[in-house]
Amino acid sequence: MKKLSVHDLKPEDSLLLIFDGAYDPQAARESALEPLLQVLEKHAGEWMPDVVKSKRQRKYARAAVWKAMEERGGERYTHCGLFRTKWPAVEMSLGICLPPLPPMLDVYLNVKPLSFFAEMERCRQFVEMVRAWAAHYPVSYAMAHSMADRGLSGAPYFGRDDKTSRRDGFDKIYEVFWLNVFGPKLVESVGRERVLSTPAWRVEELPNGSVLLVTWPTVTDFASKEARLAQARAHAHLRPDLDYDTVLRTLLERSATLAPVEPRFHPDVAPLLSRVVDLVAIHERQRRIAELNAWQPPEPEEWRPADSALPPDVDDPEGAREHYDDLAEHLVALLHTQVPSVFDATPESLTDADFYFWREEFPRVFQRENIDAHAVPAIGAYLGEVLVRNLGGRWIPRKKLMEAQVLVGNRVWLPFVRAWNYMRSRQSLLDYSLTRLYREAERHRA
Repeated sequence: MKKLSVHDLKPEDSLLLIFDGAYDPQAARESALEPLLQVLEKHAGEWMPDVVKSKRQRKYARAAVWKAMEERGGERYTHCGLFRTKWPAVEMSLGICLPPLPPMLDVYLNVKPLSFFAEMERCRQFVEMVRAWAAHYPVSYAMAHSMADRGLSGAPYFGRDDKTSRRDGFDKIYEVFWLNVFGPKLVESVGRERVLSTPAWRVEELPNGSVLLVTWPTVTDFASKEARLAQARAHAHLRPDLDYDTVLRTLLERSATLAPVEPRFHPDVAPLLSRVVDLVAIHERQRRIAELNAWQPPEPEEWRPADSALPPDVDDPEGAREHYDDLAEHLVALLHTQVPSVFDATPESLTDADFYFWREEFPRVFQRENIDAHAVPAIGAYLGEVLVRNLGGRWIPRKKLMEAQVLVGNRVWLPFVRAWNYMRSRQSLLDYSLTRLYREAERHRA
């Protein structure tokens, strides 16, 4: 029973719910939380979690949730995770503070992809679920919205520092999302009459004084002009100190930022850059694709014409080649766990290594003297070995590593110089990628 992670799916937007409420501390834990699970089971439908996870993983059942929360139980807080084994992916966390702390209940829910909620009925069921939770559990604040657009909104800090944000929470209407539940305190601070007269698709006062507000029928349309108009009208109504045109302009700019951009990466490094953008936060993805579309890797300069090659100057050429092979094995030893393909010494293993070094920010994390003394020689030797094994290259050994060459066709390449340039910074890992040099050498091998 393998749970499906939201990270297992291709990078795309998801529906995020954050629900901050309270439970009855006088009731047993099971009795206090059972209504939440009942409502979840009633309305989740095709995205219903089927896995409960804490210290171990179990098939979903209410009893499994109670057991999971016992396993995670500390003196102040306990929680468990709920997931699915099939599409759509679900990542859900249910947590409670324990006495003598205030009886806080928090729910974090991420359902991926957002496009799953294109059907109005699925959105309606989702709204009804949140409404039922908010009617039963006193809410300070809850929201559901596009994960990507929320990232552009400035949430959860909204320009505040971390300490202030944690202390004050959502103490005023910083943003109006697709679905909002404003607790009684927040409603009173704005004015109950004003909140209830908000121009929105659905506005409902709940029995406990909270107000449910939904701006548009379907969440997947959040970035459309019509939905943005509705969102701006609601926000400007609840915050009369804000200028409507400014609010709308900001929302439309966010929509433009999230508009899909077709990748048009340089072909030599397209496989590498595709992985780079997959690691970018979803709200920054399209902007990063556009940046990398415009970026062009520099032409490799670590080569000479074959007729200008430096001759071997070592007493034992074969011993020198064995030394290069030993240095390359040092890189295999370093990377083999995280980059298994490094054993293969192929062009694809160079791309895997490029991505690993970029992801780990290797030039920033490790000490410069260790990089230059150990990583650069190992990387250069490995690059040279890949040129030899895959392009029919031949080492021309030199006493100085930086002068060592690999002859491929009508050029000699300087793999140790490339490795030195490569390891200067995180950006240089892209500018001087091992993959790019290999592809250039491949074109000139004839």
